Amino acid sequence: MNTSMAAAHRARFLSAMEDGVAVFPTGPERVRSRDTHYKFRPDSDFWYLTAFAEPDAVAVFAPHHDDGPFVLFVRPRDPEMETWNGRRAGVEGATAIYGADTAYPIEKLDELLPKLLKGADRLYYATGRDPDLDRRVHAWTAALNAKSRDGVLGPRTVVDPATILHEARLFKTPEELELLRKAAAITDEAHRAAIEAVAPGVIEYEVEAVVDGTFRRRGGWGPGYTTIAASGDNANILHYVNNDQPARDGDMFLLDAGCEYMGYTADVTRTFPVSGRYSPAQRELYEVVLASQVAAVEHVRPGVTFQSVHEVALRKLVEGMIGLELLRGTVDENIESGTFRKYYMHKTSHWLGIDVHDVGCYHVDGEGENGKVSRALEPGMVLTVEPGLYVTAADDQAPERLRGIGIRIEDDVLVTADGHENLTAAIPKTVADVEACW
Repeated sequence: MNTSMAAAHRARFLSAMEDGVAVFPTGPERVRSRDTHYKFRPDSDFWYLTAFAEPDAVAVFAPHHDDGPFVLFVRPRDPEMETWNGRRAGVEGATAIYGADTAYPIEKLDELLPKLLKGADRLYYATGRDPDLDRRVHAWTAALNAKSRDGVLGPRTVVDPATILHEARLFKTPEELELLRKAAAITDEAHRAAIEAVAPGVIEYEVEAVVDGTFRRRGGWGPGYTTIAASGDNANILHYVNNDQPARDGDMFLLDAGCEYMGYTADVTRTFPVSGRYSPAQRELYEVVLASQVAAVEHVRPGVTFQSVHEVALRKLVEGMIGLELLRGTVDENIESGTFRKYYMHKTSHWLGIDVHDVGCYHVDGEGENGKVSRALEPGMVLTVEPGLYVTAADDQAPERLRGIGIRIEDDVLVTADGHENLTAAIPKTVADVEACW
């Protein structure tokens, strides 16, 4: 994301908040072990509004303050620290490069932020993420309101900025979609490289290295989430990330990996045979998941509900499970009783964007359970479609030929004005296309 995109996002947010003051921290570097740190990644909301990638910064949006609507508190320039740890934008760069109306050293936050809060009736701030900052925010507002007899007032109401910001993030702009398409294109290349790398005896982490290396080589930030490289029965662990076992001849290999590009991530799963050809049993199970996934993708369009995508996928899966003798009875009986959850225990979709499980409400007010209904899809939303079937090797109730096979197929789908666009459709998915990669 570039600074002009962030400026557009800020303008939309400032228009929606109307009054008050909003405070967004990005957080510090986190210790990995002893005196080493995890690679820093900016807070998603902060990144969306600023495009500023350094740690230890706070963005303040105060539409009616003399300092201007966009104020940044950042680490100051420090030649010695920059020699050790990398260059900083500093106060000067915060204004010249990132478009802040005013910038201050982060050390002045306690001194100056109360002045920015003065006279604001409403504070947009997400509590619960940083206990230390929560305490400081409370102290600032309490100190201001203690002076009410002098006509000095601070915010009386604290509002989670997600109520307006996350709704904006749910609808992707054309510029954001280009970044998601780029992430998808790099992910395509990585998945193809993984198929070429898989062979009997190859360790799962070798495939992970090929994938994550492709992400970086092509200009991505790296994986948008920890790459899942699961061979054989490991594919039946939904969030398997050990990635330390050898792939065996005759097994399937589940790869769930998406590139993060300029802060926006793809999220794609493919499942392919280690030996290059699906066995009859593997193909049976795979075709059931594929039919479910294709039907659910085709269902995506404006006006249908988010939940209905899952329902379409689920019905196809249950039909297939009955045909495979994993379940008995009718489709409706199995859906109503929930027996399918033994083999399909997760939902079919989630929002996608800056976060792999991106923000935005899944339900809206309506005449449903608890006064909520599944929201209708609208153009600009991006969601995953990822049904799967998971038959563990230890499941002595399943047909023996299917035991130890786990399959998930996942694409990233944009809702368009007249239907949908599958952003990751180019990544091989049919049996014929996957086998042709060998």
